Amino acid sequence: MAKLDKLLKLLKERNASDLHLSAGLVPRMRVQGEMETVEGWAALDDEALRELMQEITSEARWKKFEKEWDLDFAYGLAGVARFRVNFLMQDRGVAAVCRIIPEDIQSLDDLGVPAAVAALAEIEKGLVLLTGPTGSGKSTTLAAIIDSINRNHERHIVTIEEPVEFVHKNRKSVISHREVGTHTNSFAAALRAVIRQDADVVLVGEMRDLETIAMAVTAAEMGLLVFGTLHTNGAGKTIDRIIDAFPADEQEQVRISLSESLTAVVSQLLLPTADGKGRIAVHEILLRTTGLSNLIREGNTVQIQSLIQSGKGLGMQLMDDALFALVKEGKILPLDAYRKALDKSRFEPMLGDAATTAA
Repeated sequence: MAKLDKLLKLLKERNASDLHLSAGLVPRMRVQGEMETVEGWAALDDEALRELMQEITSEARWKKFEKEWDLDFAYGLAGVARFRVNFLMQDRGVAAVCRIIPEDIQSLDDLGVPAAVAALAEIEKGLVLLTGPTGSGKSTTLAAIIDSINRNHERHIVTIEEPVEFVHKNRKSVISHREVGTHTNSFAAALRAVIRQDADVVLVGEMRDLETIAMAVTAAEMGLLVFGTLHTNGAGKTIDRIIDAFPADEQEQVRISLSESLTAVVSQLLLPTADGKGRIAVHEILLRTTGLSNLIREGNTVQIQSLIQSGKGLGMQLMDDALFALVKEGKILPLDAYRKALDKSRFEPMLGDAATTAA
């Protein structure tokens, strides 16, 4: 058994999300969003940490890390969980971050997502973007959507990830998991190939470069249902991010393509629950309408917030409205909502004694 396995087991037992290892420091875990030092462990120097890291990866991967100083892969610990692992080099020496991937895929009902988000598992084509900062639960929500499709529809689902996180069993659908660096050279290469693989649904783990973004939009235009993630906040910023990724002379054509293919943008945040015992996802939801298509073509994304507000009857919602509702229901604290809100003045009357802290 690898020595690092002890820490990974403790990560699961503590219901923590991430393990942070850094040369010169005592190991730390992120529990309910907060960093905590692991009791009973001393600081690990560079040599000791390298030994721990080498035990959980192959010789080939370790050589790649020594050459590039960055490495992503998945590590499975039988009876515990799978982990998404990142090795990196920093000023004190080597470091590693291990994020737990739950063994059981939570259903959309378990997650309690809004009906409009759950309904995304029922559409047949278009581009659906799930956005938010790192650690906001995007992968968990997407896994639940893919699981719903898998259980209820007969489709070919291709996931393209680096690394593969949630592993789905074939149910009504046929699922092909493809890992960048292991089964394909890049996200873009896998997307080019997926068009020839009789795929119905494609999950793109991260739309990180121009070629991948372009291929995802093209696949959606060709009639596939494409799910992708971006590290953006808010629907308007997400659309701008996609268009701005292209050279200026191509942006007009991209607006036309996106206006025809974009089906939904869901922006997600993860906040502590009011009782401090867990975390809850909060969503901003933008859905395809004729009005949305027009705004994208015209480059008038500043009006998207107004469009969302007028589309409440369709299931759309602004992030501030979702935050406000959760505070009213007693599910999150006013101060946490205030910190994430766009219009902070709306939340100030709710702060009470916490107003000093917020200031």
